[in-house]
Amino acid sequence: MAAFTNLSRMAGFRCEQTTTSRVIDRLKDVTVTVDVVWVDERSEPTALRPASSRPVPAIGELPAPDDVLWVQHVAKRFGAVVALRDINLRLRRGEALGLIGDNASGKSTLIKIIAGFQTPDAGRIMVHGAPVALSSVGHARSLGIDCVYQDLALVDQLPVWENIFLMREKVRGRVPLLARRQMRAEARAALDQLGVHVASVDLPVGRLSRGQRQAVAIARSLRSAAQIVLLDEPIAAMGAKESAVILDVIARMREQTSVSIVLVAHNYAAVMELCDRVNVIEDGSIALDAQTSDTSVAQLTRRMTASARAR
Repeated sequence: MAAFTNLSRMAGFRCEQTTTSRVIDRLKDVTVTVDVVWVDERSEPTALRPASSRPVPAIGELPAPDDVLWVQHVAKRFGAVVALRDINLRLRRGEALGLIGDNASGKSTLIKIIAGFQTPDAGRIMVHGAPVALSSVGHARSLGIDCVYQDLALVDQLPVWENIFLMREKVRGRVPLLARRQMRAEARAALDQLGVHVASVDLPVGRLSRGQRQAVAIARSLRSAAQIVLLDEPIAAMGAKESAVILDVIARMREQTSVSIVLVAHNYAAVMELCDRVNVIEDGSIALDAQTSDTSVAQLTRRMTASARAR
């Protein structure tokens, strides 16, 4: 067995969870020309690389029972620009996680990777304890992950109810027909549940205020039965009144559902008010992971100011 370990070291590998079906007690006149590692087949299949360059955690590391999302050593590059260097992030069931960082720190890139819009160059993602390779936005939605982007992805010409059920339409009958009455009723109920005041679900979305449009996009995510909702700058470019409306919508969502939330925001006060934990992205990595009860707006502000000066 010692001889096998020495061979693996010569090949530049670190042996983890290795098993052998027989003991090698003697090696004589052997020339090693290939790299060989024996791995327990019960372990998750993973690309094996030299230990010095492996960007993923040790085989056998498992998520906690209440982890709904686990991002491990995720990296993303766009040409010469490194957007994400080494991201490690965990989200628990029913938790709201605030994600903050300077402009171009990689927040939106990370959100797009989790939402299936982009693929990482390295690392892995686990959803509800299972490793996944998210291939598309539709794939992420099928796993209960939905995202409300800054551009909202609403169709201005369509009424509120059609936007809430866009690409999620309900049908009825043997010859499939749109269940318009049902969708209108459910859209109205979804907005009422979140305390969103819209005169009629038949109004074109283009006639609503920015805050109302954002609320419609959030209601659409909840109507899709999402278990993980990603909110990318939901109150960006809003006035105080509309921001208050959206923050109230998010608070109601937390109170009335068990959904897990990742909230990307520059408003530290909103993060402290709505979230259980806060993560700070710096230099393509998570530089701070803290309970909001253990930090403050002033501490976050000082940290981000110092980081900006250091650059």
